[in-house]
Amino acid sequence: MDLAKLSRISMKHLITLHVMLDTLSVTDSAQRLCLSPSSVSKTLSQLRLSLDDELFYRHGNKLVATPLARRLGPSVHQIINDMNQLVTQEAFNPAQYEGRFSLAMRESTFELLAAKFCAHVLNQAPNIRLDILAKDSVGFEGLIKGNLDFIVLPHDRSQPPILQHELVWQTIINDEMVCLMNPSHSLASKELLSIHDYLSYSHVGISDTDLNTPFFEMLLAQQQLNRAVPISVADFGSAALLCHHSELLFTCSRRWAETALQAKGLVIKPLPLDYGEVAYSLVWHKQSINDPAHKWLYQQLVEFTRAEFE
Repeated sequence: MDLAKLSRISMKHLITLHVMLDTLSVTDSAQRLCLSPSSVSKTLSQLRLSLDDELFYRHGNKLVATPLARRLGPSVHQIINDMNQLVTQEAFNPAQYEGRFSLAMRESTFELLAAKFCAHVLNQAPNIRLDILAKDSVGFEGLIKGNLDFIVLPHDRSQPPILQHELVWQTIINDEMVCLMNPSHSLASKELLSIHDYLSYSHVGISDTDLNTPFFEMLLAQQQLNRAVPISVADFGSAALLCHHSELLFTCSRRWAETALQAKGLVIKPLPLDYGEVAYSLVWHKQSINDPAHKWLYQQLVEFTRAEFE
């Protein structure tokens, strides 16, 4: 341990790095820290010398964090949270909280739960800021880098994150999968679909490079069967719209299918195969939950979904 080198890095340096990772702007960081831009630049220069890394570099008209800066993000965040608890010793008060959180989810997840949840949170913490981002633009890497607080997404339980042991998954909504189709589809009049019916038509797929192959796809492959998937889209809503205008089939969450505006008018059929257990999960970085504000929002998510969906 190089104590002499560590002694040159203060909380001022860590807080500046933490805010810069969030804003990617010297000017915005200075405003948040109530400092001048030149003071923030000076602190960054000192930290660059201590860490022997550029930390941020300009690409066009934007600042980009280096791999080292991104890797340090979660650890620096945790250090600041721990120090804050040491010096304040105050219970978390949502009514006075003025911080921000970023959550990522698919549009279909937003339609299912986020609108009511946001109203629930704002009722208790009127000064909070919630940034809701698209899951396909900010994935699990955002949690690891400290750029994102939570992800909520539907998946089958055979799809854990790929080689990302820093992340914690918790089921907040149990669900099952169903098959959607146009009401004029030739299968719409059938009470129950056979596996032959299901595989005789093309399907809309959902693309997600963060997840492993779903259980039922592996089950079909073991039986030397496969679905024809000529089109893949990023979200349930787009897939449902395709079903409205074609004979494509779409396998999706029953809770979403019974709630979403895009799915209204489509026929819902039980699947003719064992899909496996499916759920909506809340995902976060294991270090972040020690922060009282993160823990509070986590508890709100869990309690809200339990009340709404159980």
